[in-house]
Amino acid sequence: MQITPSVRAAMVPDENPQHPGFTSIYLVGRKGGQSLAIDSGEAMERYQWFLRGYLAAVEQAEIGIATITHHHADHSGNLKWVKEQLGAEVTVPENGRALLRGRIPAQVNTVKDGDVMDLGGGVRVQVIATPGHSVDSVSYYIEDEGVLFTGDTLLGSSTTTVRDLGPYRRSLERLLALPNLKVICPGHGRIVNDPRERLQMYITHRNEREAQILQALARGKPLTSWEIMLQVYPDVNPRLHRSADGNVRSHLAQLEEEGRVRGFAGTPRRPASKKKLERDREHARAQDRVIKQARKIETDRRRAQIRAQENPSTSEWLEPPRYQVV
Repeated sequence: MQITPSVRAAMVPDENPQHPGFTSIYLVGRKGGQSLAIDSGEAMERYQWFLRGYLAAVEQAEIGIATITHHHADHSGNLKWVKEQLGAEVTVPENGRALLRGRIPAQVNTVKDGDVMDLGGGVRVQVIATPGHSVDSVSYYIEDEGVLFTGDTLLGSSTTTVRDLGPYRRSLERLLALPNLKVICPGHGRIVNDPRERLQMYITHRNEREAQILQALARGKPLTSWEIMLQVYPDVNPRLHRSADGNVRSHLAQLEEEGRVRGFAGTPRRPASKKKLERDREHARAQDRVIKQARKIETDRRRAQIRAQENPSTSEWLEPPRYQVV
């Protein structure tokens, strides 16, 4: 999908309720310049096949640089694959490198707030630190074309989850002040063609959610974050309850820091014994081995089917029929 002269979107359908509609991989750059991929999807074959097919059928080009908006696996899972299979250089947010251990190749470049990636052909991509959804969240901005890539800082079809509310609110205000902003390309959901209205909606939504939480607490006895969540998110998909509870806890942390609510310490469960933890780890490792073996069998079977097309079927004939002109 063409967004602007230098921006295309490979929008992969996604059924995860936390990724409403699509998970998007963006390709940036003009013909003759450097090609940049922003986010590369989860480490699953459907993302890899979709991206490979998009590059072959639509781009008819290769990726020169692959970067991400933050470390979460649905955005960074394919970085090693992009390096190994597509030969792309990998670039990650500077403060997210440690969070990507095991998911990135040995050699990577880093970017930080204020950096500019010059892709040639007049395409310059600004790096903007936008923490809040995650500590290492960054957005990318092409000011000349007014295109902003937000990852999960702002989504296309819903609100997002927030880890640290104070920095998140400041990130939204910073994005709202960008000059020439015309379109937002989010990590999930539809392209946003009313960017300032959507950013303001997010800011207003956080203010309204804070008011709802304070109202719930004003009714009487102290409540847990889960009890508050059930009140202020009455219609949310149950599969999103944990995410909604995380948002409530983010609000509560900021309100407590500001002295507007008082928190009471809970009683944590006793940690599992070392033996149980080791049993759980071994069980997970055993499952990983089975999954790996199943993938290998699937790959071997697919390769065998391809090889079978190259040779005659010896299983059907001891001596195959022959033909001659009469």
